[in-house]
Amino acid sequence: MERLAVPPSRAPKRALPASACDCHTHVFGSAEDYPVAATSGYPLPDADAGKHRQMRAETGLSRAVLVQPAPYGDNCRAMTDAIAEAPDMLRGIGTAFAGASRAQLLDLREAGVVGLRFVHLQLPEGRTRFAGAAGLDDLWALAPAMAELGLHAQLWCDAATFAVHRQELARLGFPIVLEHMARFDMEEGVKGAAFQTVLAALAADEIWVKLALCRASQQFPDYPDARPFHDALLGANPAMLLWASDWPHVRLVETRPDVGHLLDLFAQWANEDDALIRQILVDNPGALYGFEPARLS
Repeated sequence: MERLAVPPSRAPKRALPASACDCHTHVFGSAEDYPVAATSGYPLPDADAGKHRQMRAETGLSRAVLVQPAPYGDNCRAMTDAIAEAPDMLRGIGTAFAGASRAQLLDLREAGVVGLRFVHLQLPEGRTRFAGAAGLDDLWALAPAMAELGLHAQLWCDAATFAVHRQELARLGFPIVLEHMARFDMEEGVKGAAFQTVLAALAADEIWVKLALCRASQQFPDYPDARPFHDALLGANPAMLLWASDWPHVRLVETRPDVGHLLDLFAQWANEDDALIRQILVDNPGALYGFEPARLS
């Protein structure tokens, strides 16, 4: 099946600090070399390691975190092969299911994977995860081995699900990262109980949160309704925030954002504060993902 073309990205209006990192991206290898393990709920994009490298060159993002797409299941080879091409610049968030051996997890760790992704969403037909994704039951089963090997957990869940499991997650003994601004409820607003729980956990250094606008709002391309939530996260604890584009933006064909524009919005919403921008783009991902100390700008 023909892959969907992914347009090039423009450079942001202001130059990025050296070693800036996009903390949530995906790669999709060729169908011949990297067959999917589960039926995909979306057309796969033409977004292999070379296209990912091109996006980074176009935008000035030197570092990136690759996140395992659900259609590949727990076969992380497309991602780990991409990391092997630039091991100093890339890290991975993989997928593993309950029953995965310590040796399997160790192989992922040695290939540049620093965390595992778990999904719990309210989807059609009563499902809580996409085909090929691991869920919270897998997290509870794998947690002891993850703690031993230094792997953290990345959760794609809504704020209400996090609120229910906050204490249980806090006891796991390794970092917890929430994707896509913790999937807050727009109708409940910033004062909603679940989002307030996210803010409290963030302020207490219990969680990291990824600032990814395109999954938080439908108001393309400037996402103004997400601004109050973004401001609240910045106010709660900028030392635990990560910036993310979600390139190549699967399932967003008509409303696919430009990475350069997303970086411009981030700079504006960070009040063009050089120190804050550097903290979130460089220092925070360096600390969480284990990159070498950043070069001076």
